[in-house]
Amino acid sequence: MVKDNETVIREFNELVNMTSSELESWLKEEQSQGSGWSKDDGSGETIGHESGRKIIDILNKNPNKDPDQYDEEDLQHMRKVVSYCKRHLAQEEKAKQDTDSKSYKSLKNWGHDPLKS
Repeated sequence: MVKDNETVIREFNELVNMTSSELESWLKEEQSQGSGWSKDDGSGETIGHESGRKIIDILNKNPNKDPDQYDEEDLQHMRKVVSYCKRHLAQEEKAKQDTDSKSYKSLKNWGHDPLKS
């Protein structure tokens, strides 16, 4: 069953616990680039790293988190972020225990810092 937009927005804002500036700083670090699946475009960027850039755009575009200000493209990506974070948080306790793990780094690329939750 597909979640309604209201649920997606609420869960996105709960799961993305990094500010746009925190996420932007993280994505500039070398360690953020070494976890996750590479995109198929030959750029070498991972899917999670690209996701982080999209999350920054969403956060900057709507800093007050007004549900009426998200467009369909935002909601589509927010849905992916919620799905990814929930799935990985349910499977990987290691992310909270080992900040050098790929799980930890990957979740941060998707806007969730396991140490903050």
